[in-house]
Order: sequence, then structure tokens, then C-alpha cells
Amino acid sequence: MIRRNFIEISTLGLLGILTPSFSILQSKFSKNDLIGKSNTPLFGDSYKLRKEAYEAFLKMKVAASKSGFKIKVVSSYRSYAHQNRIWERKYKKFTTEGLSPIEAINKIIEYSTIPGTSRHHWGTDLDIVDGNAVQPKGLLLAKNFEENGPFCKFKEWMDANANTFGFFLVYTDKEDRKGFKYEPWHYSYAPLSIPMLKEYRKINITEELDKAKLLGNNYFTEKFIDQYIKNNILDINPELF
Repeated sequence: MIRRNFIEISTLGLLGILTPSFSILQSKFSKNDLIGKSNTPLFGDSYKLRKEAYEAFLKMKVAASKSGFKIKVVSSYRSYAHQNRIWERKYKKFTTEGLSPIEAINKIIEYSTIPGTSRHHWGTDLDIVDGNAVQPKGLLLAKNFEENGPFCKFKEWMDANANTFGFFLVYTDKEDRKGFKYEPWHYSYAPLSIPMLKEYRKINITEELDKAKLLGNNYFTEKFIDQYIKNNILDINPELF
């Protein structure tokens, strides 16, 4: 065989081998993965995470137990449908109580996301508390993680150790941070959620929300969506970019 022909054939063969892998890498996270509408394999019993996040979480859980803490998962992966049920329940509740639609929406997004925009869609994020502590009636309240709150010591342990396992607090108590209120219980597995956020930012959120026809979405003005993206989606712990 002539050497030039051999090189050309070999190169084509190599491209044939590399191209599928490259394509998989490029499309690692589909739009449906990012908005909670895919059937991504998830791991866990009473909670669900992507495999890499799940394995890191188990290691953190073991380390926490050695220090006397039992990490209890309150919430993990949530599908689009699940998030929409939360949205509709709160929207109906607040409007029934007398709030205007836009007031209800602004009340909801103090802590809850618009369906299709939640980090909990990704299988990387967790809401956690210490299962060994006294469980207060209002479980996910910032006061429970401060001063003499039941999860104060657990929060101190997480502050000192969570990052070594790849988990970072999402909505910090930084004074000038906007968007969702401080959530000392919400952690994200950065090695996966950072590239997922990068891909998520390529989605046309305005177009997706317009197609969704959610309760109250006729009040999602261009200005509202721009502020929501800037404040609620992107004003997070800078370690998660």
C-alpha cells in the first residue's frame, strides 16, 4: 500500500473512532437533562443523584457520621412535573389568600424556582439537615442552622468539610446577594453542576417559559425574566461558576 494512502485511511479510521466520543462529550447534557424532563439514571434510596454526585455524597456521609452527624436528605432531584406541582400549589395558595398574581409570583421565588429553572432538575443538588438532631417543625429555616439552632453544629461541620467532597453552598448569606433567600441547607456537587450551569446558560429561557404555559406566566415580562435569570439563577456562590 502506498504510504500516503495508508496515512489517509488511518486518519479516517481514527476520526471514525474519535467522532462518536467527541459527540457524546459535546452533548453530555441535553436540554431535557437541564430542565428536568429526561430519564437520566439516578442513584440513591430516599433521594436521587447522578452517579458521580451520589458517590461523592456517600463519602461525605461516612465522614460526617464519624463526627456524630447523620446527614438526612430532605430534597434532591426533582423532575419538571414535581417542580410544577410545587409552583401550582403555592400560586393557588397565595392568590387565594389575596395576593395579586405578580405578588404571588414574587412570593414564590423567594425560595422556590419556576419549573424548568431549578438546580434540583440536575441531580447534583441536595437539601440536607442533621438527622441526629431534634427535628423542628419548620425544618428548612435559616434560624435552625444558626446560634443555638438544632443544626448549628452540623452547619459548622459542613462549612469546614463539604468543599473537600465537592459540595458547595448555593445560596449564601452574602449581604449584597439577590434572588433566592439564604439557604444554609442547599448544597451542590460542583464538578457536575458547574458544567451543567454553563450548558444551561445557552438555553433560551424566555422561549422555554413562554412555551410552558405555567400558572401566571402571562406576567413573565421580558424585564421580569431578565431579572430572574440575573438574580435567581446566576447570583449564587461564585465557587459554582
